[in-house]
Amino acid sequence: MAATPQNPAAATSRRKVSRHRGEGQWAVGHFTPLNGNEQFKKDDDGLNVRTRIETIYSKRGFHSIDPNDLRGRMRWWGLYTQRKPGIDGGKTAILEPEELDDEYFMLRVRIDGGRLTTRQLRVIGEISQEFARGTADITDRQNVQYHWIRIEDVPEIWNRLEAVGLSTTEACGDTPRVILGSPVAGIAADEIIDGTPAIEEIHRRIVGNKAFSNLPRKFKSAVSGSPLLDVAHEINDVAFVGVVHPEHGPGFDLWVGGGLSTNPKIGVRLGAWVPLDEVPDVYEGVISIFRDYGYRRLRTRARLKFLVADWGPEKFRQVLEDEYLKRKLTDGPAPAQPVERWRDHVGVHRQKDGRFYVGFAPRVGRVDGATLTKIADLAEAHGSGRVRTTVEQKMIVLDVDESQVDSLVEGLQALDLTVRPSAFRRGTMACTGIEFCKLAIVETKARGASLIDELERRIPDFDEPITININGCPNACARIQVADIGLKGQLVLNDQGEQVEGYQVHLGGALGLEAGFGRKVRGLKVTSQELPDYVERVLKRFQAEREEGERFATWAARASEEALS
Repeated sequence: MAATPQNPAAATSRRKVSRHRGEGQWAVGHFTPLNGNEQFKKDDDGLNVRTRIETIYSKRGFHSIDPNDLRGRMRWWGLYTQRKPGIDGGKTAILEPEELDDEYFMLRVRIDGGRLTTRQLRVIGEISQEFARGTADITDRQNVQYHWIRIEDVPEIWNRLEAVGLSTTEACGDTPRVILGSPVAGIAADEIIDGTPAIEEIHRRIVGNKAFSNLPRKFKSAVSGSPLLDVAHEINDVAFVGVVHPEHGPGFDLWVGGGLSTNPKIGVRLGAWVPLDEVPDVYEGVISIFRDYGYRRLRTRARLKFLVADWGPEKFRQVLEDEYLKRKLTDGPAPAQPVERWRDHVGVHRQKDGRFYVGFAPRVGRVDGATLTKIADLAEAHGSGRVRTTVEQKMIVLDVDESQVDSLVEGLQALDLTVRPSAFRRGTMACTGIEFCKLAIVETKARGASLIDELERRIPDFDEPITININGCPNACARIQVADIGLKGQLVLNDQGEQVEGYQVHLGGALGLEAGFGRKVRGLKVTSQELPDYVERVLKRFQAEREEGERFATWAARASEEALS
């Protein structure tokens, strides 16, 4: 592995330093910080802020926090300031950060691979009730997010999480974020290969390691051996996808350069087959390329996807092999097309050991601490000690004996956690939205929940897989570009010419081997009040016009603008 020092100036002994600012790539000698984020990272590693939180800020309170820690380094420990209540979406882009900041935090608990014991889940729920006003959203990155966290309580929260093997380390920031994994790794009957050992070794090597704690931007990753392609591998910076090599057997297909936000890109295959025991080395090589060659001059171009787009997969693979791995990778096959449209593992499914796992659907990932503790209690009462989160804002109870399944399903239903959800409940996702997020323009969670209710009432017979993703701003945390119906929050004009909350509509996006971005119909925007009417109208047109077996995304690509309006 090529070693780049944490202090980039130390690399000058083997690299010629250029005075030209270039793109801010360390590997070609561009070490001078080129924006405020690069400067505060150079001044002090984000991991070091924990000591100040524990010894100063938690004791002196919110107003003692240095601004570069408050809006920068504290993210390295999963902390973001949340939005001050009462600020409407029209002011999001015009107020200064200190005007938007509330004196409370969002705190993100990283859950690598979505793996939790019932004990861990209970602690998450208890922390929610004691310190977070009951908040505990399940994200589409398999994490749990709290709100209303006081800086004074953070050290105690860390103590409780770490006592059961959880952490918030590098849950945010310019760091290696949570490693997504198949929530049924090691237990699914149809699994190609279990990626759990690779996730554990990557976490051991990388997370909290100062060699990788100053990246150009965030770094998102995924490892899954499920044939359902259940970790949204297409939109991660690096992803390892289970495949079977005709000569070498089960392993992983390597993808790089995916990501959404305002410049979405689908990841690309490098054409390389990686055996399980080599996944951590290859991961380390890819993240090292990002650290060393990533663009640090402009934040808007600092994600790995821009480097991959400029280099192309052939050069990226060559640099990975020649400079970092010091060996050639084995060529390998692409993953097969999934046989199922849903990738969330909702429902009752037999495990390879004869027991069952039970997947269920909260409403748009919105749960609370009391519910999480009840889920832990239910799982244990039915013989299970393990639960999982998914990348679709769902949860799964593992290891249930057949005789216990019906009782567990009834218990979950009593908590409004359905194992047999409607297509709308199953397929609707929402980001945090204006309730807490400083970047948001519109409401999302409550809007998504009410939309589900309306569609279940208006189109009760609709049973086609459909994804409806609702985002509060253009940053695509809820993956709007790859949804059947993607809704990007913005202010729009209603019939009276008033500026109100609404959405720009994207139609026909998809993940899977036919991954692509949704179509934007010229001028197609809907107000929040009009949203149920619009979605009902377009889905009924799809039902009327679709060909046999046709997916919504395929229909939306060929439909007239009139049909989509």
